[in-house]
Amino acid sequence: MKNWIILIIVISVVSCSSKDFLPKPKGYNRIDLPDHDFQALADSFPYMFEYSKHAIILKDSSWITERYWIDVYYPELDATIQLTYKPIKNRVKLMQEYYSDSYKLTSQHNVKAYSIEEKVLELPNGDFASFTELEGEVPTQLQFHVSDSSQHFLRGALYFKTATKNDSLAPVIRWVKEDALHMLKTLKWE
Repeated sequence: MKNWIILIIVISVVSCSSKDFLPKPKGYNRIDLPDHDFQALADSFPYMFEYSKHAIILKDSSWITERYWIDVYYPELDATIQLTYKPIKNRVKLMQEYYSDSYKLTSQHNVKAYSIEEKVLELPNGDFASFTELEGEVPTQLQFHVSDSSQHFLRGALYFKTATKNDSLAPVIRWVKEDALHMLKTLKWE
């Protein structure tokens, strides 16, 4: 019995003092992204577009007061494009307020963003959309808004429910960005 205790102590000391130990390098999550495939939004909204077949449409938490606010939710990615819709009804001042609010919401990320790049896109329906990409540790990496300048205003923002750093999410952000651009390119007002 005494010999066994001595043997265990010797093995423990020798194995713990090995100088060949190297820590493993930090790993990254493997993210397998599916091919893009789209479907039409139900026609019960004042807008229509094609969205990913890998996403589901959820009612926004403001559904009772804002019936046309929805979340395009990607369950496999735990990502959401939140869409907020407001009717304009030919009220120029109201449209200007919506544009101003949208720019204010984007500019609130100046504190953490190290890059904010806005592009103005001409859409196939003749409307112009503002598409903004934010880089850095910001809560939303993509934001956009679009209007027909007389009746409709739609704003979108991408959110992830994860603590993963945005540089690790970069492939997913690029993938969802393609979906968001496709949504805008297929947008039609009812």
